[in-house]
Amino acid sequence: MTVHIIPLPYDPLPVPDAGLGALCTEKGNLPLDTVEIHAAVTGLASTVEVAQGFRNPYDVPLEATYVFPLPDRAAVTGMRLEAADRVIDGVLRERGEAREAYDSAIAAGQRAAIAEEDRPDVFSMRVGNILPGERVTVRLTLNQPLPYEDGAATFRFPLVVAPRYIPGAPLDEASAGTGVATDTDAVPDASRISPPVLLPGFPNPVALALSVRIDPAGLPLGQVASSLHTVTDDGGVLRLQPGERLDRDFILRLGYGPAESLVLSPDSGADSASEGGTFTLTVLAEGDTKPKPRDVVLVIDRSGSMGGWKMVAARRAAARIIDTLTGADRFAVLSFDHVVDTVTGLPAGLSEATDRNRFRAVEHLAGLTARGGTEMLEPLRRGAGLLADSARDRVLVLVTDGQVGNEDQILSSVPLTGLRVHTVGIDRAVNAGFLGRLAAYGQGRFELVESEDRLDEAMEHIHHRIGSPLVTALSLHGAPHQGLEILPETVAPIRLGAIFPGVPLVVSGRYRGSGALTVGGNDGEWQRTLTGTVVQSKAATAIWARAHLRDLEDRYAVQPTRDLEQRIVEISLEHRVLCRFTAFVAVDSRVVTSGQTPHPVTQPVELPDGWQPQMQAIAPFMVAKSEASPFAPPPPPSAPAGLPSSAPRPAPMASAPLAGGPAVGGSAPMPAFLRGRSR
Repeated sequence: MTVHIIPLPYDPLPVPDAGLGALCTEKGNLPLDTVEIHAAVTGLASTVEVAQGFRNPYDVPLEATYVFPLPDRAAVTGMRLEAADRVIDGVLRERGEAREAYDSAIAAGQRAAIAEEDRPDVFSMRVGNILPGERVTVRLTLNQPLPYEDGAATFRFPLVVAPRYIPGAPLDEASAGTGVATDTDAVPDASRISPPVLLPGFPNPVALALSVRIDPAGLPLGQVASSLHTVTDDGGVLRLQPGERLDRDFILRLGYGPAESLVLSPDSGADSASEGGTFTLTVLAEGDTKPKPRDVVLVIDRSGSMGGWKMVAARRAAARIIDTLTGADRFAVLSFDHVVDTVTGLPAGLSEATDRNRFRAVEHLAGLTARGGTEMLEPLRRGAGLLADSARDRVLVLVTDGQVGNEDQILSSVPLTGLRVHTVGIDRAVNAGFLGRLAAYGQGRFELVESEDRLDEAMEHIHHRIGSPLVTALSLHGAPHQGLEILPETVAPIRLGAIFPGVPLVVSGRYRGSGALTVGGNDGEWQRTLTGTVVQSKAATAIWARAHLRDLEDRYAVQPTRDLEQRIVEISLEHRVLCRFTAFVAVDSRVVTSGQTPHPVTQPVELPDGWQPQMQAIAPFMVAKSEASPFAPPPPPSAPAGLPSSAPRPAPMASAPLAGGPAVGGSAPMPAFLRGRSR
């Protein structure tokens, strides 16, 4: 197979010479020294192995904590710990039990590792009792789907957890994690998702290797475009060039031709394919629709993390959306940081999309600059409140980098029933987990804009999404007399969203029997029936289980119950897929230390590429506005006096984050949403 790789334009910010702000301690360098990612893409799915190498530069046993991202739709299905001549396979257990097993092993002087999920795309790894001079490797195995839209599939692998804005009042109790942000009532686990940030100019602390092997699996493959990174073709394997930093997402776009299919993946051990398994349905709709009058609310993030090219791209994106409105439409623009602003001269509610009103809105957008904190809940509530006319097509568009920590609070507090919510994520390390969840709840789409050069292409896609969908009111059922039965509650209604031009509907679930499935919509006017093809694939079941668990976790965030938590745990353990209530733990039976407490180190991470240098002073706590000026950005750690009493106090930016720090042996309480059963 010949693959033509098209590098997209990308101009990274210059990095100061190595040594400026470098960390130097008497105990050596950072513990994480290698990250290797090897992916095998097969059609519209991929299997990935992530290897994290830790080295102990200390003269005492070490416990390393690393907060890292994974694709938000990926199913983590395995973990392996390798040290010296030992190989230990991880076991998936209920999260509280896994923590107890890990803590007991560390106290007993055994090597151990534990992997936990804190957000759909944020995970933490703890590796304990690494001996002086020893190197330990932890391998994670995961399966992920590749979203397909407008003639291209996207393989995205995030490489850094960006600083997130943490709203709320500080909690008066021990921290849940070892990060630099304070736990608050709005984000009770903020300290688990806020790793320390490396100072600018730190010599590349981690050797990154990444490779992707592509098998189209019968789909017509055209152009392959690499965004943000330079890759080379090594005998059909795409490899990242050496020396790249862990500071931005890795993105490949694969030009596949469209295809419809119903794939049946029987469970392993079944005597026949008809006994049951996982189905994956892909359908397309073509044609034009007569647009309904629309009410469109644009919510634009202008907070401090949106500085530089991101603010320029956000203004352009919003202006392009306004230009697509017609005289039959109404609209409103809400720009926000720690306050919410509207367009001067326009009513507080919706305005007719006349030429004069659209000009005023674009003029307002042109004056937006980045400032302040990311108080996202209020503008989303206000925007949803404006969309009350059910006789019109109601659309809410959020343009942001999504770097907030109170995702669950937002999802549980913003009324989205009857709305279509589209999210435009602008960043090279975007919070895709949250923006994807928000779009899915709003029956809309998430569009990633990782550079200004891709903005025009992305906005062309958004233009189609904001227009009327081709098919709505979808239903899915086994075709009559075909014998294929969908198991109850394995296909969430949220997955049966609308079908838009150029965007296939992809639905998976569990089945019994064999035959065909029928998907219908538009009150019976549109229908498609596909006959199943049997394909042996463990990845299909893992990907379904991850999506199903994410739906249940989102439901739990809105209305937590003990029964729902138990159901999530059972599904996670049954299908061996990591979730927020379970954890992978690996314990070496060999005792390697005398049981003394290992030296704790939390691995610092890169500041995401493209973030403005001044963000270094406020990342990653990014707390509320200064009382002295409502338009000032959050003060740096050296000037905490301007913070309101309700804001979490920033921890000092450590010049040597390796030194000291709280123990990370599991003595901290669980975040609020996990307390009780999982502790």
